[in-house]
Amino acid sequence: MEKTIEIKGMDQRLLFGPADINLKLVENFFQSQIVVRGDIIKIDGDDKEANIISSVFHEMNATINRRGSITSKDVKTIINFITNSNSTNIKSMDLTVHYGRKGAISARTLGQEEYINIVRENDMVFSVGPAGTGKTFIAVAFAVSALLNHEVDRIVLCRPAVEAGENLGFLPGDLKEKVDPYLAPMYDALSEMIPSVQLKTLLDENIIEIIPLAYMRGRTFNNAFMILDEAQNATTLQMKMFLTRLGLKSRAVITGDITQIDLSKKSQSGLLQVIDLLKGIDGIGFSKMSSSDIVRHKLVRDIIKAYDTSKK
Repeated sequence: MEKTIEIKGMDQRLLFGPADINLKLVENFFQSQIVVRGDIIKIDGDDKEANIISSVFHEMNATINRRGSITSKDVKTIINFITNSNSTNIKSMDLTVHYGRKGAISARTLGQEEYINIVRENDMVFSVGPAGTGKTFIAVAFAVSALLNHEVDRIVLCRPAVEAGENLGFLPGDLKEKVDPYLAPMYDALSEMIPSVQLKTLLDENIIEIIPLAYMRGRTFNNAFMILDEAQNATTLQMKMFLTRLGLKSRAVITGDITQIDLSKKSQSGLLQVIDLLKGIDGIGFSKMSSSDIVRHKLVRDIIKAYDTSKK
């Protein structure tokens, strides 16, 4: 098997180490042939070993992104950890989106596996499902991974502030103070993946921008990873506005729960409309998750099922 890893945007000097010492550690540990050509690493060898080596390089890069450096000792630890993992863990590494501050962010259910594969295959993805299925968290993980790997220049996260009626001018404080309560889940997800000091810098420099949906009008986002959360509460006009902000070399994930529409007229939900309207367009993917994909406390799944049953 020949496996290819693109390392465009990675700091090869840090990744491979002085005099390629880190690269040599990996080469000496495994039997597969590893060849570096420009921004490409080619691995030629056994299928299972090639996947393990790929995971080693991805974890090495994730360590550099988290800490700003990597030592030979770190490389040895990564190799030992990954090679000692059983086949189930190795499979999960193929479905790992990002290595966050608390470890790998990977698929934990079949629905999440499908969701991850759909995001990897499309430039725009709509993910629908109940609370607790990881829709937003996985989308943010994809965005952070793309940013740290220099695949995009910025991240744009937004939600419709339905509770405020989008009339934010009547709320006290500046824009940040007005919208922060509605955007808190975005901050929570980011803080799970990026150290606080680094996150503050990215937010201050608008490399990561968290804004209410109403404030996106008239803008175009090039080379960006865009996320619209709670999209069931976007009107049809707002949804069209968000989707048409997509610029060159940009990607978008739209998440929502169609059972939790807070709009005064539920028929106005832009998410409900686009599910039918945009089906079949190349480059747009749809992911649907269910209560079986809930990864919060075990009681959450039972609570949601109870509510669903009461509606029938």
